[in-house]
Amino acid sequence: MFWPDTISKILEVKYPIIQAPMFGVSTPKMAAAAAKAGCLGSLALADLPAGKSAELIRETRKLTDQSFAVNIFVHDIPELTGSLREKFIKAKRFITDLAKENHIEVKLPDLEEIKLNSYHDQVEAIIEEGCKVLSFTFGNLDDKSIEKLKENRVTLIGTCTSLQEALVLEKSGIDIICVQGIEAGGHRGTFVADHIPEIGGISLFSQVYDYVKVPLIYAGGIYNGKTLRAAKELGAQGFQVGSMLLASQESALQPFEKERLENVTEKEIVLTKSFSGRYARGIKNKFIESIEDSGYIMPYPYQNKLTNELRRVAKTVNNAEFVSIWVGQSVHNYSRLSTEDILKKLILEAE
Repeated sequence: MFWPDTISKILEVKYPIIQAPMFGVSTPKMAAAAAKAGCLGSLALADLPAGKSAELIRETRKLTDQSFAVNIFVHDIPELTGSLREKFIKAKRFITDLAKENHIEVKLPDLEEIKLNSYHDQVEAIIEEGCKVLSFTFGNLDDKSIEKLKENRVTLIGTCTSLQEALVLEKSGIDIICVQGIEAGGHRGTFVADHIPEIGGISLFSQVYDYVKVPLIYAGGIYNGKTLRAAKELGAQGFQVGSMLLASQESALQPFEKERLENVTEKEIVLTKSFSGRYARGIKNKFIESIEDSGYIMPYPYQNKLTNELRRVAKTVNNAEFVSIWVGQSVHNYSRLSTEDILKKLILEAE
């Protein structure tokens, strides 16, 4: 039998392939389409308010009767000191001026207008909505949340980018660990925002496999049958794919963003904190180049909230220089087919 069945049985899916939760890209339709292919769809909830999280869960339920994962950010919120307030004002001014110079009129929020949400409220909503699989990134859940979720029979999938993080997750009772190599697109799952373990997927997975006993998912760089088979050879019992679904029919990316993907080269793909204040891998553009070494990058989530409106406005005018297009290192032909068809093709190639 080609497919390992440990994770398939736990997650109640035919194939142990997980559609990556990509906030701003993945949609309820994508999660439902992944489920149609016999894989695990993921609904990205990031740090949305509990009410909005519940609304999206219900929307996804209307599209599929299959199991799907919900994914949240479990980050710490930095204390708002006087110096941080000062930096915010300067960063806001810098970004506003930069946008104006590039013919983008945007009104960025004041600090007082920014609403920050704790993941604890989302945990309550996830339990209330009867979700049975929760994946998370940017850290680990607190003990009380883990206990409450386990009492409600929710399977927990944590994300690690180092062996140390994997050991922390295992020790706290997380059921499955997603091992994210440096090749992966989007945000790094690293626990400490300013630190970035730059470990390739093969090296990292091999270390984690030797020291950790819980089932492991490989994430980062999978884009065809060969790369999936390589992850299986390492001992992966699950396979998470994200970048290969970026241009799919169900992706929330706009046509101009999908076109930009089709023309991307390997030298244009960079790690940056410029849009969110946390390291993420994506396509270098004018905004990233302008702000990267400016000293005006706030810690997450303040930078993320500050640049949200800029990205929204840039999307309305098809300006690829001021949006975040997250993508992994494996440059390939980004298919415009449905998520279901892309995943079915991957399954056939792997087999």
